[in-house]
Amino acid sequence: MSEYLKSRFFVQSMLIFTGGPLFIWGMGRMTERSFLKESLSILTILAFFQVISQFYLSRSNGPAVAEVTMGRMARVHNFSGYTAITILLIHPVLLVIPRFFESGVTPLDAFWSILTRAGVAIQTFTTPGVILGVIAWCLLLLLGATPLLRKILPLKYTTWRLIHGMLSALFIFSASWHVIDLGRHSNSSMALYIGILSASGVFLLLKNYCSKSAKLNGDTNGNV
Repeated sequence: MSEYLKSRFFVQSMLIFTGGPLFIWGMGRMTERSFLKESLSILTILAFFQVISQFYLSRSNGPAVAEVTMGRMARVHNFSGYTAITILLIHPVLLVIPRFFESGVTPLDAFWSILTRAGVAIQTFTTPGVILGVIAWCLLLLLGATPLLRKILPLKYTTWRLIHGMLSALFIFSASWHVIDLGRHSNSSMALYIGILSASGVFLLLKNYCSKSAKLNGDTNGNV
C-alpha cells in the first residue's frame, strides 16, 4: 500500500476525486447549515466521487496499472469501493440522523417520509430524480453483493466482470442524474464535473471492452 500512496496516480486521484469536489463545494454559496448536516453532506459527496473513481481504479486504466501494478490496483479498488458503497447504501439513513438533535419531525417520521415520497414517485412517474435514486440504490446493492457472491455464482469470471462493468455503467448514469437533479450541492459546476468524470469513466470501460472483443474476434479469425 505504501508504494501506491507514493505513486503519481494516487496524487492525481486525490486531486481529482477528493480535491475537485471539495473545491466546488467550498466555492458554492449554500445556505449555512449545522456542522453535522454539512459533514454528512461532504461524506456523501466524497463517497459518490469515490464510486466514480472505481472506473479509473481498474484494468481499463492501462497507464495506472503499469505504474502501480494490477495487484495493488485491485486491493485499492476493493477497499475504496466497499467503503464508498457502504456509505451510499446508508445514505437515506444519514439524511435523518440530524433529526435526532433537532426539534420537530422525529427521525422515524422523516425516514418514513423519504420512503413514502419514493413510493409515490414510482407509482406516478412524476419525479425522475427520485425514481433514478431508487434504481441507483438497487444497482449499488447488486454492485456490492455480486463480488462477495462471485465464487458461488454460476458464472465464468469474464462473464461476471462484464456484468459488473455494465452494472457500474447503469449505476453511474442513474446516480449522476439523481445527484444532479436532487443534490443540495449540485450547482452547474458540480453537475459539469460529475458529467465529465462519469462519461470519461464509462468511455474508458467501453473502450476496454471493445478492444478485448476485437482482440478475441481477431484470435477467433486467426488475424492476431
